[in-house]
Amino acid sequence: MDELSGKVAVITGGASGIGFASATALAREGTKLVLADVEEAALDAAVGKLRAGGGDAVGVPTDVTDRAAVEALADAAWKHFGRADIVFNNAGVAVAGPVTGMTHEDWRWVIDVDLWGVIHGVETFVPRLVEQGEGGHVLATASFAGLVPNIGLGAYCVAKYGVVALMEVLHRELRGHGIGASVLCPMRVRTNIDASGRNRQADYGGPEAQHYPKIEDGQMAGRVIDVEEVAALVVKGIRRNQLYLLPHAESREMIRRRFERIDRAFEG
Repeated sequence: MDELSGKVAVITGGASGIGFASATALAREGTKLVLADVEEAALDAAVGKLRAGGGDAVGVPTDVTDRAAVEALADAAWKHFGRADIVFNNAGVAVAGPVTGMTHEDWRWVIDVDLWGVIHGVETFVPRLVEQGEGGHVLATASFAGLVPNIGLGAYCVAKYGVVALMEVLHRELRGHGIGASVLCPMRVRTNIDASGRNRQADYGGPEAQHYPKIEDGQMAGRVIDVEEVAALVVKGIRRNQLYLLPHAESREMIRRRFERIDRAFEG
């Protein structure tokens, strides 16, 4: 997708972090924005900032665990702008700790937001993009933890591995429709995901159920990078229809070693 000016992008988790930084970067390209987030006050503030900077943006409060809410988000995009061209399934949460320490509600929450949230976005938006018949681009935020197992992030890894697989399949399946697909797999980014429990819904135990046991950084943590660096890669990925978006160069060796381990298994 060479031309971004005049296109319409829908971004979940758009009120802060990678979502808002990507919205800001796309707004500079002349892209119109539909931001979705579960935090209404933060969403209103984000839309206000984009408009103050000359962007054309609207906000739609959305809980991505609720398919009907994601369908309402799509309806709002088409009602306001008459279309969507870019769909960035970015909303995400995390719970840290060993697999044996995860509660059933921890598993449900992480998978419902991080994996089902992306699935809901694909179910809802991709058929509309295909029917629209004018190409487009679908993205999802996964993680380095969706490519290499991270100790202490088991539930998160399970969800993010699923996101990577889904986007890999879409990258192939949507070629004939002129629709690109990208999966973002960063290590640590300067966002507030460590405080994602503040939005944990009552059905998953509420905010009081959140816990973040200390995990030593080690070499698998990577450096902490700014959201603007990630957003620039997102825009580049849309333009180039690049499947894997990997903002941390230090992750390359660990990803390579994982696939070498798989390859060696064939040797018996």
